[in-house]
Amino acid sequence: MGIGSKLTKLMKEQDTNANELASKAGVPPTTIYSLIRRDSNRVDIDSLIKIARALGVTAEYFCNEEPEPHTRAAHFDGTEFTEEQLDRIEAFAKFIKQEDK
Repeated sequence: MGIGSKLTKLMKEQDTNANELASKAGVPPTTIYSLIRRDSNRVDIDSLIKIARALGVTAEYFCNEEPEPHTRAAHFDGTEFTEEQLDRIEAFAKFIKQEDK
């Protein structure tokens, strides 16, 4: 599975389109469209990092043969969270899971 396929899958899961993603990532929409159309593993690393961050995954997600996304985005009311806040949210979620066992 190439970068374009993985990108398309994540965009569908997050209910976003190429223009919205490009705006959020700070890259031209043509970059997103090109990645999707070519579906290759050749990409400018800076663009890939920006796109990955905008989607809440690591850049490595796009490089793995069998991707297991490590989504760090917390989707509440559209609020952006810092990495520290996401760490705390993740820790709290693990705590809640433990309580339910």
